[in-house]
Formats: sequence, C-alpha cells, structure tokens
Amino acid sequence: MKIQIVLPVILLMAATLTQSCVSNKKYAELQSSYNKSIDTNRNLMQSYQVTQQELAGSKVRVQSLEDQIASAKLNTAALQEALNKCLAGSNQGNVNIAKLADQITASDKYIQHLVDLKNKSDSLNQILTANLTRSLTADEMKDVDVKVLKGVVYISLSDNMLYKSGSYQISDKAGTTLSKIAKIINDYSTYDVLIEGNTDNVPISQVNIRNNWDLSALRASSVVQALQNTYSVDPKRLTAGGRGEFNPVAGNTTDFGKSKNRRTEIIITPKLDQFMTLIGKSPQPGN
Repeated sequence: MKIQIVLPVILLMAATLTQSCVSNKKYAELQSSYNKSIDTNRNLMQSYQVTQQELAGSKVRVQSLEDQIASAKLNTAALQEALNKCLAGSNQGNVNIAKLADQITASDKYIQHLVDLKNKSDSLNQILTANLTRSLTADEMKDVDVKVLKGVVYISLSDNMLYKSGSYQISDKAGTTLSKIAKIINDYSTYDVLIEGNTDNVPISQVNIRNNWDLSALRASSVVQALQNTYSVDPKRLTAGGRGEFNPVAGNTTDFGKSKNRRTEIIITPKLDQFMTLIGKSPQPGN
C-alpha cells in the first residue's frame, strides 16, 4: 500500500523537474539571443560613428572647393559691374574695357576648371579607393581603412589586427592582410611610403618601452621591416615614424575612441610631378 502511494509522488516530481529543465533551456536561448542583439547593436553604433566621421571629412573637402567657386563668382560679378560702369560712361577707356572683358572670360574659365576639378577629384578618389580595396575581405575591412585624398593613399590599420597585445611584434594573423597591403605599395612602385605609428593616451611602461613615443615608433619600424624583409618592398621608399598619442582621430574618453587612435597609418605619397598629373594644375585667373 505504501508503494502505491509513493509511486505517484515520484512521477509528479519527475514531471515537475522535466518542465523546469525545458523552461531553463528556453531561458538560456532567449538570453543568448538577447546578448547577440546587444553585440550587433554595439557594432552598428560603432560603424555609424565611423561613417559620420568620414562624412564630416568629405563635407569639409567639398565645402572648401565650393568656397573657392563662390569666391571666384563674386570676383566675376565685381568685374562685370566695373565693365557695366565703363560702358555706361563715354567711349574713353576702350583699352580698359577690353582688359576687363578678358579678365571676365578668364575668371569664367577658372570657375569651370574648379567645378571640373572637384568632379574629377571625387571620381578619381572613388575609383582608386575601389581598386585598392577590391582584394580585401569584409572581415579585413573592419580593421583596414583605405582613403584617397588628392592622389595620396591613406591606409589605416588597427593595432588589434597588426600586433600582439601590448607589444610592437607583428602578430601571425596580420600576415594575410599585410601581403595585400604590400601589393598595393608595390603597385605604386615610384611613390614614397611613410609608415606612421599612433597610440591612445594610456601611459605604457615596459622593458625598453619608456612611453607611447617609443611604442608608436617601434610599431612603425616593425611594419617597415616586415614590408622590406617579408614582402620585398624597396626599403629606399620606406620611412618609419611615431607620433605617440598626439595625432588622435577620435576622443580618448571612450574605449571605442581609444581603439580608433591605436592605429598604424601607411601613407603612399606621389612625388610632385606625379601629384600634379593626378589632380591637374589649377590655372590662375588672368593666365
């Protein structure tokens, strides 16, 4: 009789435990999904901030050209007004009128040149950037930022991708990306290349590394030597330099800002004649 009473109790406890296990499993799945959503949202916010910074830089460059165009238009208006005053007077000063007309024509040509130069610069930068990044994967693009400004190529590499933690030694995982960067450098075989190390403002003190100046310079030197010894870049084209914490691209008040500042920039710079070929020489009004 006791056995008959105990058996239903045992079955009831087993059912209760099974239901509890199922509930815990569902909770764990929901918690995991929630954590992934948080991580995704954080990454999207970081990407949004970077995009906003790049957009702000583009707006500044566009505004500069637009200011030049506006200034040239004002100059043209002033010349036209002076011409009108001359025409409203006597027939004297025909030589000055002809000179003013020539200046107006030259000013109009200069305005059109600025407009064409702006369009050409935008198109050239887009084409060069697309060509430079076509071999990089989506994952690599998270740690590599490529820009082309007035014919100068700027490649920014994050320290997480390049170096071992707290070190200036090149990490193993950086090899694939560096090989692609080396190909870009070798494609621009006549251009000079500056490797520039940058850090955040967190002090560092290690054996043989006194401060962030040392760290940034040592990291730049490591990249230069890797490009020379592993990827056969001509060392005569290379320069290594460190800027410590004094060239930030973001605020050092957040972890995200600090991660943006801890970077190594590879700057591929054409010589003067090559630079003028890329962007065109602007004529001066009246010439």
